[in-house]
Amino acid sequence: MTVIAGAVAALVSAVLITMIMVGVRGRASDYERNKALSTALRVAEQFRSRPVRGEIGDAPHGIAVQVLDARNTVIAGTPDTVHGPPMATFRPGVATGFKDAQVLCPPGGMRGCRWVIEFSVHRPAGDWEVYAAAPNVPWYVNGGLLTFLVSTALLLVLLVCLRTWRTIDRTLAPVDGIRRELTEITASKSGRRVTVPGNRDEIRWLAEAVNATLDRLDAALAKQRSFTSDASHDLRSPIAAARTQLEEALLYADDTDWPHTARTVLQTLDRLQAIVTDLLQLARLDAGAWQDTEPVDLAAMVTIELARSDRGKRIVPHLQEGVRLHGDRLRLVRLFTNLLDNAERHAESRVDVTVRDEDGVAVLEVLDDGAGIAPAEREVVFQRFARLKAGKARDANGTGLGLPIAREIARAHGGTLKVEDSDRGARFVLRIPRKP
Repeated sequence: MTVIAGAVAALVSAVLITMIMVGVRGRASDYERNKALSTALRVAEQFRSRPVRGEIGDAPHGIAVQVLDARNTVIAGTPDTVHGPPMATFRPGVATGFKDAQVLCPPGGMRGCRWVIEFSVHRPAGDWEVYAAAPNVPWYVNGGLLTFLVSTALLLVLLVCLRTWRTIDRTLAPVDGIRRELTEITASKSGRRVTVPGNRDEIRWLAEAVNATLDRLDAALAKQRSFTSDASHDLRSPIAAARTQLEEALLYADDTDWPHTARTVLQTLDRLQAIVTDLLQLARLDAGAWQDTEPVDLAAMVTIELARSDRGKRIVPHLQEGVRLHGDRLRLVRLFTNLLDNAERHAESRVDVTVRDEDGVAVLEVLDDGAGIAPAEREVVFQRFARLKAGKARDANGTGLGLPIAREIARAHGGTLKVEDSDRGARFVLRIPRKP
C-alpha cells in the first residue's frame, strides 16, 4: 500500500512539475523575446539620430544584435556578432510589413537555437536590417528551477509515504489483533470468536467473515464428532453382537446348533460390512474423489437397473426418453438404487419411478405408497445414521447411510435431493442440471 501511495504521489508530482515547467518556460521565453524586441527597436530608433557602427555595448545580457547595410555587410553589432557573418538573411514578410521573427538552429556565427527578430530601416541608399537574437529557453528553463522542483517533489513523495505508512499501521492494528486471536483458537477451543471492531469498514467485515468461517468450522467439527460417535456406536453393535453369540455358543458348545450360530454371526458380519462400505463411500464423497464424467441417459439407466434385480414390490416406471446429463454413471446408479431400496422398504405394494425434463433440469422421482414422512422429519432422514422408528421396525439391519449417500451424490453433481409433498407415501425428487 505504501508503494502504491508513493507511486501515485510521484505521478502527481511529475504532472505538477511538467505543468509548472511548461508555464515557467512560456513566461521565460516571452521575457527573452521581449528583451530582444525592445533592443532591436532601440537600435532601429538610433538610426534616426545618428548612424550606428561598430560594437553595440548596451544590449541586455544574452541578447545578440546585428546591423546589416544594403549590401548585407555587418556594420554594427554586439561584441559576439559584430565580426561574424550575418546571423540571418530573411526579410520582413508581407503579413508583418515591417518585422519578422523566426527560430534559427543556429543563426549564422552562433551556437544553439535562437529566436531571431528582424526590423528594416529605410535609408536613401537602400534598406538596412536590424537583427536581434534571444536564446531559446530549454525545457527545464534552468538547472536551479529544475533542482528545486525535483527536491520539492521528492519531499512530497516522502511525506506521503510516511503518512500512508502511519495510516496503514494504525488501520491494520485490528488485523494484527485478529491474527493473534486466530492463533489462539484450536480444535479444543473452537468456540472462541475474534473481536469485531465498532467502526463500519473493511476490517469489521473481515472480522465478521472470520467469525462466520469459524461458525462453519464449529458446525463441521460438531458434525464430525457426531458422525464419529454414531459410526463407532453402529460399528460396535454388530461386533458386540457377534462376540456375544460366539461366547455363548462356546459356553455350551455341546448343546449349540453351530450351523444356526454361524448363519446368525454371518448376518451380523453382513451388516458390519454394509456399514463399512457405506462409510468408505461417504469418505470418498467428502474427500471430493471424482471420476471423469460421461453422458448418462437417465431413462435408460433406470430401465437397466430395474431389469437387473427382482423387487418385492410392483415398480411402475414413467420414463421420458432423451433426458441426458453429464455425471458419474456408477454413482448415479448408487443414488437410484438407494432411493429404490428405501421406497421398497416402506411401500405397501407399489413404487412409481418417474424421469422427466423440467426446463433443462433432469428430474428423477421415486414415490412409494407407504405411510410417508412427516414434514418435520424430511431433513432428519438425510442425517447420517439417522433412522426413523418406522424404518427400524421394517428393517432392523439398515445402516442409516443410504439416503445421506444419495444426497451427497446429488450435491456432487450440482443437484438437489429433497422429500416433497405427495398425496400418499414418501416422494423423493432428484434434480440435476443437464448442462454441467
